[in-house]
Amino acid sequence: MVYVHIGLNVEDLKESKQFYERFLGVKPVKEKENYVKFLSNEPALNLTLKEVDEAKGNQINHLGVQVQSKEEVLQHKHRLEEAGFFAREEMDTNCCYAIQDKFWVTDPNGIEWEYFYTKVDVE
Repeated sequence: MVYVHIGLNVEDLKESKQFYERFLGVKPVKEKENYVKFLSNEPALNLTLKEVDEAKGNQINHLGVQVQSKEEVLQHKHRLEEAGFFAREEMDTNCCYAIQDKFWVTDPNGIEWEYFYTKVDVE
């Protein structure tokens, strides 16, 4: 398995850990005093959280998970809503030079995550 690795600085490790447990649907594989690591197979992600005194600004535009169908988008939306998330939905939206079905959730540090399906590319 090949994993994409994302390392995030977070201000409240406990709150961020709880968010990502629910968001990814897995428990951490490693936990230290100021560090948590998740390995998720769906999506294939190695996500690490490091607690810092201050995480300022949104240095990341957003992060996302691309899936193969609208049905998968809706399955993940339902799963995350069941876990207590507010999901902002955008269906048949023109974004990134494509028509997409998607939804968004925001982590405790203000980083937006989208689950999306690209229907067709457009100019």
